[in-house]
This record gives sequence, structure tokens and C-alpha cells, in this order.
Amino acid sequence: MKLLATSVLFTIASLAFFKAEAQDSFKISYRVNTNKSVDFDYQKSDPGTFTVLLKFNDLTNSLASREQQITSKNYSGRLLSLTPDNKDNGIGFGYSYTYIRGKLKPKYNPDFLYLIPYKKDVIVRVAESSFVNATYFGSTTPDDWKVYKFFTKTADTVTAISKGIVVEVRDLHETDESADVAYTSKINDLIIEHNDGTLASYRGFKKGSISVKVGETVLPGSNLGINTKTNGNTFYGVSIMLYYLKSVDFESAKNANLKTSKSLYGIITPHFSTVESADVIPEPQQEYTSLRNPDVVKKELSKKEIAVAIK
Repeated sequence: MKLLATSVLFTIASLAFFKAEAQDSFKISYRVNTNKSVDFDYQKSDPGTFTVLLKFNDLTNSLASREQQITSKNYSGRLLSLTPDNKDNGIGFGYSYTYIRGKLKPKYNPDFLYLIPYKKDVIVRVAESSFVNATYFGSTTPDDWKVYKFFTKTADTVTAISKGIVVEVRDLHETDESADVAYTSKINDLIIEHNDGTLASYRGFKKGSISVKVGETVLPGSNLGINTKTNGNTFYGVSIMLYYLKSVDFESAKNANLKTSKSLYGIITPHFSTVESADVIPEPQQEYTSLRNPDVVKKELSKKEIAVAIK
């Protein structure tokens, strides 16, 4: 039986960006020092990495660039400091800022090996998900678009494909298994940020089954939750998209719509280690057997973590 190649909407792939001044999760404050310099600090409640675009207007008595691009990884810290050109006078300025999840243009290995997102020796069938903006809104599918859905015959535990930190969890929706529903955005999902700056989105969890929390570090093979049925499929599945921040061109995004939008994120075609092949790019409608490959698991892990991950 052929599996449905579902259309999946990933907001992060559709120009999702956040104006920090309208959000409570990321705040910038400043302090004028006695020597007339100005320090800009940030605080955030999200454990993930963000790229911040800080713009100054009416900037006087400072040689600083009017546009600053900064990476913030910790929960708080110093963004930058302004020094007065003329030390006898203060600095005049106004500012605005925008931020987006991810480290801009991280260095990653495109041939990095990942685990199939299930426990050892689980047989999965692969399908590819189409780009929902192209399917329903007349947009063009990105050249690098690649989203896999890994199906199992019965409900099964979804596991992490690589080590990372859980940066977002949405566990809100009951599963709609109706065959009449070709697409729904009401899908439970989570996002994991990897050590190399890439992000992995996992979509398709049974409500209440997600077993990890924001801020938690997961290892390759760590349990994440239980997969579920969607879009009238007879099998259970989870969608995986691997991506990275490639642009902070917010200006071009402001006037875009669902048809003309261009993603600020790049999509990565992942390689997986399976029983059938030590290194494979999955093919649609093919079956693969999950493997807890020690060589894959040991990457980036301490000895203590290895013992936990390969047991």
C-alpha cells in the first residue's frame, strides 16, 4: 500500500520571524554609564539560539554601525556597547530590534549521519511531504525542500535523531484521523537545536505523549513521544525536517504573502544510518530498519552519555 505523501506546513519554513518588541520571551534593555557609554543587554526565556538584528536611528556621537547583527545563546548577556566619539557629550539614539530562532549560517556537515527516529530494529516506511504553500497557495516549492515522514504500522515511540536541546514543544491538539482532512495545522510538534546550529522539527505526536520539556538535553535515541495518524493515513508517522537559518532579510519578508514568501531558512537533506545501509538518503515508498549505530551515537557525546545512548 502506498503511503500518503502529505502536505505539511512548517511555520519556520514559511518566513516565521518575530518582532521582539511585541514578545515577552526576548527583551533588550540599555544602561547609560557614567563615562557616557551605553550598554545593551538582553534577557530571554527560551533556551535556544537567536539571531538579533538591532537597528539604530538618529544615532549621534558614535561611530558604531547603525545595524548590528548579533547571536544570543545564553539566557542573558551583553549584546553590545556604544562608546561616544566625543567623550564630553552623550550618545543620542533610538533603536528597534527583530529576532529569529537560529544561528545565522552555521557551519554544519551536510554528510552528518542521523538515526532513524525510532527505537532499534523498527521497520519504517518513508514518504516525502510536499510544501503546503505550493500545494494550496500557489507558491513555488523551495529548491532545497526535503521533509521526510517515517511511518510505522502501529503506534510507536519517536526518538531523537541526534543530540540537542529541546527549544520548543507544542502539545495541544487531539489527532484528527479523518480521511476527509487533506491538511491540518493542528499537529503536535517539537523543535530540537543541535550542537552544530542546525534545528530539527518533529511533527505528529499523540496529544499528551510528548515526554520531553523545553530546555532538556536529549541524546541520539532519546524518547520524545508517541507518533500518530494524520491525513487519513492507515499508518502512524512522524515528520522530520532538518534546517538552518540562512538569512535575516526581514525587509523583504514584510510585504510577502503566502504565494510570494521566501523562507529565511535553508533545508538540509539528511543522511541516515540503517540496518540496510550505513549511510543512506531515504527514498520514498521504501522500507528501512532503524539501527542504534554506535559510531553514530558516539558523535559529540561524553563517555557517560554514550553509555546511556547505546544501551
